[in-house]
Amino acid sequence: MRLSRWSGICRPNVLFNEKLIISSLHNISKRFMMDNPNQDDSPHATVQATQFQQVSEGKATIVQPESVFYNPVQQFNRDITIAFISEFAKDHLEHVKEQRLKKNELDTVTDDMAELVVGKSHPNGLRILEGLGASGLRSVRFGLEIPGVKKIVCNDFDKQAAEVIQRNIDRNNLQHLVEASCADASMLMYQNKRFEDRFDVVDLDPYGTAVPFFDAAVQAVRDGGLLCVTCTDAAVLCGANVPEKCFTMYGSMPVKSRFCHEMALRVILRCLEAHASKYSRYIVPLASLSVDFYFRIFVKVYTGQLKAKFSAAHTGMVYHCPGCGSFITQPLSEVSATKGDNYRFSAAKGPKVSEVCVHCGSHHRIGGPMYLGPLHDRGYMERVIGHVLSEPGKFGTAKRIEGMLSMAGEELDTPLYWEIDGLYQTVHCEPMKLVTIMSAVLNAGYQVSYSHACKNSLKTDAPNSVIWDIIRAHVKNSDIKTKRNVPGTPGYKILSVPPSLEVNFDTHPDAVPKSCAQNLLRFQPNPQENWGPKPRAKRQGDDDAMVNRRLQNQGKKKRKLTDGNEDSSNNKDCNNDGSKIE
Repeated sequence: MRLSRWSGICRPNVLFNEKLIISSLHNISKRFMMDNPNQDDSPHATVQATQFQQVSEGKATIVQPESVFYNPVQQFNRDITIAFISEFAKDHLEHVKEQRLKKNELDTVTDDMAELVVGKSHPNGLRILEGLGASGLRSVRFGLEIPGVKKIVCNDFDKQAAEVIQRNIDRNNLQHLVEASCADASMLMYQNKRFEDRFDVVDLDPYGTAVPFFDAAVQAVRDGGLLCVTCTDAAVLCGANVPEKCFTMYGSMPVKSRFCHEMALRVILRCLEAHASKYSRYIVPLASLSVDFYFRIFVKVYTGQLKAKFSAAHTGMVYHCPGCGSFITQPLSEVSATKGDNYRFSAAKGPKVSEVCVHCGSHHRIGGPMYLGPLHDRGYMERVIGHVLSEPGKFGTAKRIEGMLSMAGEELDTPLYWEIDGLYQTVHCEPMKLVTIMSAVLNAGYQVSYSHACKNSLKTDAPNSVIWDIIRAHVKNSDIKTKRNVPGTPGYKILSVPPSLEVNFDTHPDAVPKSCAQNLLRFQPNPQENWGPKPRAKRQGDDDAMVNRRLQNQGKKKRKLTDGNEDSSNNKDCNNDGSKIE
């Protein structure tokens, strides 16, 4: 198997001589058992020498057995994480200086503030925890590419994976910087929740949801520390026929909608904030990204009882119309200032909508609760973009990082978005150019932007009535035939109402965002075949197992129907007991 060219600086996998691998692994196992005499001496206690491949990504080169999970498509995930932590390392050094100045340790401020160097342990550098390390590629890249690191703990619960991590640490000469750990990720974080033991950065990149680790993670990161979270259970978060699963995992009910990817980000943030607020902590999102088949979130975690209470103010529900796609958000709490720095919190008034949609008459669906605050820190993302551009050739996915963060930085803080194709499908009309509809919104006096989570998106603070007036004016001016809008359909009801707004379709100078004008790489095509979420790692597997299983299951339902019809035709001339009718 070859890694895709899309993965930038990844090079082809190289199969190793099996005799050399067996010999090396035997020595590793022997040393491991000598250091850990109480460990189980079973076949699973050492890495099985089946199929090993060499993977090169960034400055790291590791050996990768098929029994340990690895997905080359997530190089973008690893690249952008390195960029964020590299910028955070600079903030961390300033944080250490401020703390020492407060303690009047002026002599040690300049003595111990060594220059940030890649691959060298910094006395006041970052302590990083990778909770689910798998092969250790991410931690090895951290050690080789992030300056200002004091120590990296690469943990995995699986013994095989822990041995592979140690092997890759030795291979890249990072014994002084990276430490392999074999423990339960949650227990490891709980053991380091004391103030003096907390990590500066905690990175969680599990297979599926990261919810089981949230409670421990918000306690194990220091005040002002960085928490990086990946969730790959997009089908659950986007409400794909299993809303009850999302509720049991995240405590929120999703709705099947066009804005499902942004809502998924807000559901994760609300769940994360709910765990943090229990310990008088709160989160500040730096970037919340919907990428391919997964969600990647970077937040800072702070301690403060008063600000933790504000989580009620930016938590709310959404009323969504499945007929026309209209939506409106409803905060759960209202905040009013009192004397001094005090605030009064009260339950919000509502609901903002009636039982049925005023535009098409369909019944509303309720989703949430979800996070309603800003998803990104524009200033921090600009710093990350500058860091990526300042080191050309370092990141294999640099163009996509620049494009996605630039587009995310242009987004409005208004929750959720319209998908423009859905507007036209509702009324069955021909589409207009993106510049035209965005100009119409801007000319009406409202703000508008794209969303990084959807290609043909419209993010605006304009009310639903303005959006539908623009569509009505477009249909009227274009003299479009609407034969498919029969009475009783949402499109018929919407077009039967005359527009109450005088719409101006003249091109607005701000209708084209900078990321689009500069032709940045914002949305990338599928990088390779079968590029989505990989199956869980197996002890003994075949690279072609997924392809073979897919071929076997093709037409499965059709075969069942055919077999059922044949059985019924064969039993047509039989009695209930199976005997033939005479």
